[in-house]
Amino acid sequence: MLGAIGVILSYTALAYLALPALWSHYEHQRRLADLPMVTRTAQGIPGDPINVGLIGDKRDVLCAMQAAGWLPADPVTARSSIEIAGSVLLDRPYRQAPVSPLFYLGRPEDFAFEKPFGASADRRHHVRFWKVLDHGQENRPVWLGAATFDRGVGVSHYTGAITHHIAADIDAERSLLASDLETAQMVDAKYQVTGVGVTLTGRNGGGDPYYTDGEVWILRLVTACRKRTAPVDVIPSPPATELKDQIWHAVANALTK
Repeated sequence: MLGAIGVILSYTALAYLALPALWSHYEHQRRLADLPMVTRTAQGIPGDPINVGLIGDKRDVLCAMQAAGWLPADPVTARSSIEIAGSVLLDRPYRQAPVSPLFYLGRPEDFAFEKPFGASADRRHHVRFWKVLDHGQENRPVWLGAATFDRGVGVSHYTGAITHHIAADIDAERSLLASDLETAQMVDAKYQVTGVGVTLTGRNGGGDPYYTDGEVWILRLVTACRKRTAPVDVIPSPPATELKDQIWHAVANALTK
């Protein structure tokens, strides 16, 4: 226990005082450097952080997510709201249950996808995406997303509204989505850019705690749904960032014990 506390305290000193400037990197997508990396709720409260990105046009995104087993969420309507309430209360399936809107650059998500977990919609994997660049450095559209796991339904710590509560380890959800897309052979290459930054005690728009290495994994999708049979190209981050990530794994492991 004392060893874990020591690791966390040492890492916190490095993350917040000594090296953050060295860990900020956008060399693979320079136009993302000036963008915020946190979403907002309808009330303007900081929401889920950006932790994943996709490179490809609309058809590439839709095809890749379908191949990976992630379903498009239904829009929020009176009918879908009643259906999700029934799913949660009666423990019955609703595989494409709606997600509440989050806002990025002043607009709601362009896409929302989910992967069911369990019998009802109270627990699920989900991700929202916003198109942020028509032409990135690969001369293809760039989408940024926030992937989290809904662990249950409860009341917002900030507003008192009924909402889903997320699991704290948002890096795990990012990894799951990336793994599903890679397994479906929908990814050509992947690399990191700096996101919200190293965060040990974050809070989202419902007041739920989260922690993260602060990176955004960008996944370059295949074109025209043509599966990639070769291994995914992993484009390395700067050495300082890779060192930070190695240390972070020890911190994350300590947090989960």
